Amino acid sequence: MFMQKYLLAHDLGTSGNKATLFTLDGKLVGSKVSSYNTNYFNANWAEQDSHDWWRAVCSSTKQLLNGIDNKEVLAVSFSGQMMGCLCVDKNGLPLRPSIIWADMRASQEEEYLASKIDPMEFYKTVGHRISSSYSIEKLMWVRNNEPDVYNNTYKMLNAKDYIVYKMTGQFLTDYSDASGTNAFDINTFKWSRQILDAAGIAVEKLPRAVESTYIAGEISSAVGDECGLAAGTKVVVGGGDGMCASVGAGSVKVGKTYNCLGSSSWICTTTKKPIFDTEMRTFNWAHIVPGYVAPCGTMQTAGAAFNWVKNEICTLENEQAAAGGVSPYEIINTEIESAQPTSNALMFLPYLLGERSPRWNADSRGAFVGLKMEHTRSDVLRSVIEGIAMNLNIILGILRKDIDIDEMIVIGGMAKGKIQRQILADVFGMNILKMFSLEEATSMGAAITAGVGIGELSGFDEIEKFNKVAEVIEPKPENVEKYQKLMPVFDKAYFALEEVYKQLAQL
Repeated sequence: MFMQKYLLAHDLGTSGNKATLFTLDGKLVGSKVSSYNTNYFNANWAEQDSHDWWRAVCSSTKQLLNGIDNKEVLAVSFSGQMMGCLCVDKNGLPLRPSIIWADMRASQEEEYLASKIDPMEFYKTVGHRISSSYSIEKLMWVRNNEPDVYNNTYKMLNAKDYIVYKMTGQFLTDYSDASGTNAFDINTFKWSRQILDAAGIAVEKLPRAVESTYIAGEISSAVGDECGLAAGTKVVVGGGDGMCASVGAGSVKVGKTYNCLGSSSWICTTTKKPIFDTEMRTFNWAHIVPGYVAPCGTMQTAGAAFNWVKNEICTLENEQAAAGGVSPYEIINTEIESAQPTSNALMFLPYLLGERSPRWNADSRGAFVGLKMEHTRSDVLRSVIEGIAMNLNIILGILRKDIDIDEMIVIGGMAKGKIQRQILADVFGMNILKMFSLEEATSMGAAITAGVGIGELSGFDEIEKFNKVAEVIEPKPENVEKYQKLMPVFDKAYFALEEVYKQLAQL
């Protein structure tokens, strides 16, 4: 009797866990989502109950495998939210809720680190800026504000690391999640004693860092009964969600570059050595693919800015869509197509939540610059997409100083629109490659990591089985020329408003 073989991926996101099942030849069998809550409070604090992660993993696994022999699942691996801080004791019991990536409470710890070590030296060691976003600054906050918790902390874990522990009893993290702690040397793939000494954090409180393909162990009968997997199923460590997305997008060779267009948006490539920007505008992760790194730049509001426009400005389009039973984005995209490139010299600065790359300015704000009486609704809508694309183009330009990039893979929900892909092609001046699967790349990356880890897949190149190029959009030379003229004006507009942003933040 023929036995099917499957790879199971868990993607532990901010709003829930998605369990996804793939065959070895890349076929998506199905997926199930189990949600959990985030506690947002004190203006910029954000926490989750790690027990909810485990319940979600168990629930989604059982739902997904309903009607499937769980003995046919060869391995399970993980993609997880990064830059978190979960403190557990020697028995793996959480000592407090997890401080997740969105939490920014550790501002004093950020300032302290900057006073102890040169920011550029720090950046060239870990690949990231000193920031309260990262795990080590959060663990410093725990030490300074909850000393009993810190003293009883055996290991600090990220989301997927906790699930690996629950399944195998091993305290591990992978290189990609380790590089999101701000304490991992991106050049040597080891914990940085220099950074930890400056932070005053004991290295013993960090888990052992291993390659993403490392087999942590196998499911026991007792754990299997709880989570729905068969005893003996191999557990592969996996990686951070952003880096799993790199694998799922096909960025597994030097120079292979992709743009994820979600609520936020990032451009990420693959190299053998980090790319260090003199202004620290971009950053570097350890890649899922052993021995590689992933230089990257992330902007705050891409799809989120487009969604804001849809909700707050496009009330007419929403009404038409509801009446016609279509997506409002279809109507909006038709309007965008009717406007001319550069939107009749109207620019949108897409800084609705401050900005990370390339500005690194929490006070920056969104703006329409150049409005005239003759501007149309279509011009306004098109300028939003163009502003997002031009901001991303600055990130791309930083990376292109060190590596040849001649085409761009796109994934994520906002990549569905053909006009969006055409604007990106024209602003970037290169072919845009739309992948067949735009929103399963992260889970695919985790599944492939599982397959490579247990030796069922020959290497990460097998992503080509899982996710193929569905369409190529070529740039239009006449549009490329127009955007090249607008780009420096877009950049000047931001700097012209920097002082205004600062003053607005004080009101």
